Amino acid sequence: MSRFTKLLITAALALAAVAPAASARVFFRAYVGPGFYYGPAYGWYGPVWAPYGYVAAPPAGSIKFEHTMKDTSVFVDGGFAGTVGQLGTFKLHPGTHNIELRGPDGRTFYQEPVDIVAGKTLKIAP
Repeated sequence: MSRFTKLLITAALALAAVAPAASARVFFRAYVGPGFYYGPAYGWYGPVWAPYGYVAAPPAGSIKFEHTMKDTSVFVDGGFAGTVGQLGTFKLHPGTHNIELRGPDGRTFYQEPVDIVAGKTLKIAP
């Protein structure tokens, strides 16, 4: 492995280690085996599934519909997401999304681009 590759891997691991504390984190594990002897102070370690580290989960915002017709179809960025009754409050990636609500007859009665902010819930009442 070249010196540049080692430096690149070290830099990537260093960036992963300084992930913001406020973000959600996902725990992952690694297999350590067959077994390692670390000397008289620590003894044997492995073979086990051992804690390996954390990976920052992508932040998400959410949308909540305040609408009485539960069979209204919800479309996000042109794709069908479900009905208002099924979705209730659902999560989306931060950024601008085009939200469209269609009645049971298929006619669009609400269409608007909305900005989703990470960690916040946007209430839509058409």
